[in-house]
Amino acid sequence: MAQSLEIKPIGIVVGGRTEPTDDRWGETAIIRLNPDFPVEVVQGLEEFSHLLVVWHFHQASPDDVALHARSPRNDPKWPATGTFVHRNHRRPNQLAQSFPRLLKVDGLDIHVTDLDAIDGSPVFDLAPYFKEMGPRGEVYEPSWPGEMLKDYWDGALS
Repeated sequence: MAQSLEIKPIGIVVGGRTEPTDDRWGETAIIRLNPDFPVEVVQGLEEFSHLLVVWHFHQASPDDVALHARSPRNDPKWPATGTFVHRNHRRPNQLAQSFPRLLKVDGLDIHVTDLDAIDGSPVFDLAPYFKEMGPRGEVYEPSWPGEMLKDYWDGALS
């Protein structure tokens, strides 16, 4: 087994949603980077439309981790699937990744929309989204994620 890694947040989510809920995301928020960073760490970032952001489900408890198959959102109409098929806080490290739209860069404040982290979430990494590094080949999935997430971005800006 690989050794553990201690990482420190590079910033925090400011604003946006204050409570985690399943659907209707789309608020604007700020990713406020560590004030000890020089502003040059974001030089050129404003030229991109989207980011990849790694953040922590900071309101979750380690007791929430579920290492077994279960139905998404505990709804029996969807098939029981394993921990690594879900994209929620019940994962071992309680980390998530999002692909928010970049609105503007203001010093070390990164203004975004469609970030499904809540106010106060620690951010562990961010990078611009490069479409060339996205999935290669056909992308496919079973029908249940589309059914489950049909209202996920209902609060989103178009």
